[in-house]
Amino acid sequence: MFPVVSGIFNRGQKLKGTVVLMRKNVLDINALTSAQSATGIIGGAIGAVGDIIGTGVDTLTSFLGRSVALKLISATSADSTGKGKVGKQTFLEGLVASLPTLRAGESALDIHFEWDSDMGIPGAFYIENFMQVEFFLVSLTLEDVPNHGTIHFVCNSWVYNAKMYKNTRIFFTNKTYLPSETPGPLVKYREEELKTLRGDGTGQRKEHERIYDYDVYNDLGTPEKDNLARPVLGGSTLPYPRRGRTGRNKSKKDPKSEIRSDSVYIPRDESFGHLKSSDFLAYILKSASQNVIPQLQSALRLQFNQPEFTSFDDVRGLYDGGIKLPTDALSKLSPIPLFTELFRTDGEQVLKFPTPKVIQVNLSGWMTDEEFAREMIAGVNPHIIKKLEEFPPKSKLDSQLYGDNTSTITKENLEPNLGGLTVEQAIQNNKLFILDHHDTLIPYLRRINATETKAYATRTILFLQDNGTLKPLAIELSKPHPQGDNFGPVSDVYLPAEQGVEASIWLLAKAYVIVNDSCYHQLVSHWLNTHAVVEPFVIATNRHLSVVHPIHKLLLPHYRDTMNINALARNVLVNAEGIIESTFFWGKYALEMSAVVYKDWVFPEQALPADLVKRGVAVEDSSSPHGLRLLIEDYPYAADGLEIWATIKSWVQEYVSFYYKSDAAIAQDAELQAFWKELVEVGHGDKKNEPWWGKMKTRQELIESCTTLIWTASALHAAVNFGQYPYGGYILNRPTLSRRFMPEIGSPEYDELAKNPQKAYLKTITGKSDALKDLTIIEVLSRHASDELYLGQRDGGEFWTFDKEPLEAFKRFGKKLAEIEQKLIQRNNDETLRNRYGPVQMPYTLLYPSSEEGLTCRGIPNSISI
Repeated sequence: MFPVVSGIFNRGQKLKGTVVLMRKNVLDINALTSAQSATGIIGGAIGAVGDIIGTGVDTLTSFLGRSVALKLISATSADSTGKGKVGKQTFLEGLVASLPTLRAGESALDIHFEWDSDMGIPGAFYIENFMQVEFFLVSLTLEDVPNHGTIHFVCNSWVYNAKMYKNTRIFFTNKTYLPSETPGPLVKYREEELKTLRGDGTGQRKEHERIYDYDVYNDLGTPEKDNLARPVLGGSTLPYPRRGRTGRNKSKKDPKSEIRSDSVYIPRDESFGHLKSSDFLAYILKSASQNVIPQLQSALRLQFNQPEFTSFDDVRGLYDGGIKLPTDALSKLSPIPLFTELFRTDGEQVLKFPTPKVIQVNLSGWMTDEEFAREMIAGVNPHIIKKLEEFPPKSKLDSQLYGDNTSTITKENLEPNLGGLTVEQAIQNNKLFILDHHDTLIPYLRRINATETKAYATRTILFLQDNGTLKPLAIELSKPHPQGDNFGPVSDVYLPAEQGVEASIWLLAKAYVIVNDSCYHQLVSHWLNTHAVVEPFVIATNRHLSVVHPIHKLLLPHYRDTMNINALARNVLVNAEGIIESTFFWGKYALEMSAVVYKDWVFPEQALPADLVKRGVAVEDSSSPHGLRLLIEDYPYAADGLEIWATIKSWVQEYVSFYYKSDAAIAQDAELQAFWKELVEVGHGDKKNEPWWGKMKTRQELIESCTTLIWTASALHAAVNFGQYPYGGYILNRPTLSRRFMPEIGSPEYDELAKNPQKAYLKTITGKSDALKDLTIIEVLSRHASDELYLGQRDGGEFWTFDKEPLEAFKRFGKKLAEIEQKLIQRNNDETLRNRYGPVQMPYTLLYPSSEEGLTCRGIPNSISI
C-alpha cells in the first residue's frame, strides 16, 4: 500500500478524480542537448529507458504527501467578484492500480475534492507543484459529478515549481466556447490566462515560461566574427515572417542582432513531447552537426588516395560497402541513437547508409530525361513547374540594374521536337511548361560565383507528350556578364543528346538545373513556405485564442513541435555556416535570398487549388473533380494533393459551421479578430499592407484560411520533406553544389569529360565531404517518429472536445483519409499513368496519409515536427 494524505478517510461526499502525469525523463531533450558528453548521456540513458519515472513505488514517493495541490474552479457559480468559486486545496494520493488507457511512462493517481452542491459544475482547476522538478501533466478526469457525470480536462503541459509562476497554473475542461458564449464565472479566468501567455514583451525568457511573443530573424549570425555576420531578416528591406522572441542579449558590434547560444527559448509546451522519439531525432540532428559530421570529415582526410568520388560505383559504395572510419570513430559515434543502425556489426569500422529508394530498382533510371522531368511533378519539389505563357520567356528583373534577361532559347531550338507543332501552337494547346530558376539567382550569382561555387541561373522548357510524360527540350544556363550586371547575362542553350560527349554535356546541364532546384527546395519550398510562415500562426493563436476557443482546438494539432524544430534549425541548419550554408550553393546568402522570395509570398495562393491555377497547370472546370482540370493529367502531386485538400476543407467546413452559425458570429468573435489582426500586422507584419489579406468577416474566409494553414503544415510539408533522402540520398540524382562551370571545347576539362565523363561529372557536383553531410542530415529529416500523429489523428483520443458533432465529423475525416489512401494505391497500380513510377520504378507515395515509423517516403503528419 502507498502512504496517503491525511484526510482521505471520512471523506463524506467528495468528487473523485484521476490525474495522469509523467515525471521529467532523463531523456528529455533539454537535458540531452545541454550536456557535455554525448557518449555519457546516451550510455546512461539507454539503461534508463525501461525505468522511466512513474513505473514503480520508489519513483512515485515524491508525488505523495503535500507535493502537488489542485483546486477546482466552478463554471456555474460565481463569487462576489464575478469569478468562478474556487474549491478547497487537495493533494494527489495513491497510485491507481490499473488504467488501460495509460501510455508508456504515464502514471495515474487518485485525488478527491471537497465540492459542495452550491459550488455548481467545475469548469477549470488550479494546480501547484511544490517539488523542485517539473512534471508533464497529461489529464484530469472527474467522475460522477452531480447533475453532469464525467468531466475531462485534457492538459498536456509541463508544470514547474509553483514559485516560478507569477500566476497559478490553470487548466480548463474540454468544453469549447466562443468568447461570447463562455460561462460568466469563467470569463475572467479565460482572459487572465491569455494575458499571461502574451507576457509584457520585456526581459530574457526563462525555460519554464509559457510566453509567446514575436521577434525578427536576428540570431542567424555572429557579428563579432566578420565572416559569420548575417543581415537581420524582417522589419527591414529584407522582409520575413516573425519567429518566437527569446529576449537574449544583443551584440555589441551589431545592436540589432542577438547573441547566439546553444539553448534557444521556446514556450515550454512547444518543446518536443515527453518520451517522444522526436526528442531523439532532434538530439541526433544536433549530434550530427557537432559530432558525427566532423568525425566523417576526419575519416575522409585520412583517405588521401580517395578524397573525391571517382566513379558512380564509388558513390553507390556508400550503401553497398560503406566508409572506412578512423579506429576511434566507432566508439564516439555508435552510442548515438539512429547512427547505431548504420554501423556494421562484424567488427569492422564501417559506416553504411540506407540505399535511397530512387536506385533500389533501377541504378541508372535517374539519368534519363523522363525521370529528370518526372521529378518536377512527382519528386521532392513538385510545385514549381509552370505553364509557359509567352515565348521567349521574359524576366521581371529591373533592366536598368540587370540588363536584358529575356531568354535566348529560340523556336529553332524547340520546334524539331514538338511533333509538328509550332511554338505558338504548342503554347495554345497547353503543351509547353517551364522550370524557371533564373530571376531568383541573377542578382546574387556574381557574389556566389566569387566563392568556390560555380553555378548558373537556369531555365528549362519541357513538352507534354501524348503519353502524358514531359520531355525536356532545352536548358538555358546563364551567368553574369564579365563587364557588369547591367550588360545582361551571358547565356548558352543546351539541347538533349544521347551519345558521345554531347550526352555528357547534356547530363551536366541537367545537373546545374537540379542544383538550382535543390537549393530552392530546401530554402524556399521546405524552410520558408512551411516552417517559417507557419510560426507566426502558432504565436498569434496562443496569444489570442483561448484553449477553449474552437479555432484553437482545430489548429492545435497542426502546430505540434513546429517552434521547437524551427529553433533547432536556427541553431544548426540555417544559421551562419550551418548545414544549409555549408552544403547548398546559395551559401552565406541562403536565408537572405529566401527573404527576397518572401516578397512575393501571398497567403491565399498557398491554397493548393489557387497555386495550381496561378502556375497555369490547372484551370477551373466545374465538371472536373474538385472543380479543377489538370493540364498535365498525370500530375501525381497535384492529383493526390487535391484529394487531400478537398478532404481537409470538408472537415474544416463542418467544424466551423458547427460553432459559427452566421457570418455575423465571425465578426463578433473578439478573440478571433484579435488573432487575425495581430497575425497580419505583426506576425507577417512586413506584408501587412498587402491587399490580398482577408478581412476575416465571413465563415468562408475562416474556412479557407484554416484549410490553407492545415494544408501547409501537414500535406505540403510532407510532400517536400519526406522524400528528401529517398530522392536526394543519391547525390548524383539531386546534387546541391556545382564546383565547375560547363567545360568549353578545347579545354582540359572538356577533354576529361570526353575521356572520363563520370569523373568529370563528379568533379562538378557536390563533393564527397559535403555529400556525406547532406546524407547524414536528410536521412534524419526524412524519418518519422515512433509516436507521430498523422492527419486524422490527434492527442486526447475522443476527449479533445466535449461536443459530439465535431467528434463525429473528425471520425468521418479520418475515415475519408483512409479511403483516399486506398484510392492513391490504386492510382499507383495503373500502368497507364507513367509519371507514377517513372524509369526508376518508384511509386508516388508522399501523400499517402498514413505511415509507419522510420524512412518510409510516405505519411502526412499533422504538423511540421521535423
